[in-house]
Amino acid sequence: MSTLGILAAQPALWWLGYLAIGGLVGMFAGMLGVGGGLLIIPSLTFAFEAQGFPREHVLHVAIGTAMASIMFTSLASTRAHALRQSVRWDIARMMTPGILIGGLAGATLARFIPTRILALYFAIFVLYLALTMVLGRRPTRPREPPESAGIFAASFAISGLCSLLAMGGAVMTVPFMLRWRIPMIHAIGTAAAVGFPIALGGTVGYIMNGWGLALPRWSIGFVYVPALVALTVASVLAAPLGAHIAHRVPDKVLQRIFSGLLLVLAGHMLLSLW
Repeated sequence: MSTLGILAAQPALWWLGYLAIGGLVGMFAGMLGVGGGLLIIPSLTFAFEAQGFPREHVLHVAIGTAMASIMFTSLASTRAHALRQSVRWDIARMMTPGILIGGLAGATLARFIPTRILALYFAIFVLYLALTMVLGRRPTRPREPPESAGIFAASFAISGLCSLLAMGGAVMTVPFMLRWRIPMIHAIGTAAAVGFPIALGGTVGYIMNGWGLALPRWSIGFVYVPALVALTVASVLAAPLGAHIAHRVPDKVLQRIFSGLLLVLAGHMLLSLW
């Protein structure tokens, strides 16, 4: 698969659209540690439908491509936060095994679980997390991290749900870490690092489950390479700028921005289900 062939696969209009989406997602990834799946998927779904992709596979290709792009966005965001020493590598290492297995399991189950029902429960849960953060309900005493088995179970569940809905994981991992009284900027940096194994497991699953199906040219399973290239380039360039902004904003302001984003995402999911 040559680079020139991939470049020629898309008209300029679609390239510009993919680049704009990637830039926006990269900014949020660097600033808040989020992968941006809920921003990417509706946009890619619209673009793929307009391009005449098989209707029965449009959503799966959008999710698979989003998961693949989150891998690279997470790497760029993690590097930017690591340079500022805001990544808790000890927590990231503890969460990675459960995350890898959960991401693969979530992508595999995506073809069998009624996504509408799952998305409804997930949106309600995200809404609960957002309201909890807005109201400032945090433990009065520092909590110790759970035992390794508890971390594995939580990581597996978080990654499985995020893989089903193509999210980088920060929507759930940041509140999870805040319960241990970890500073917001460290929770965001660690969530960015944890987002890579979540996306990796999910991407492998979507490639495997889409392999051999009648999909558009330049697809690898449910991952559409031209869109992935544009999303990756723009998001990797924008992520360091978002991280730079995050380190100049107070923790309380970051928490309000993050909780506001959770409210928007939950509202978007509920409206789309309606």
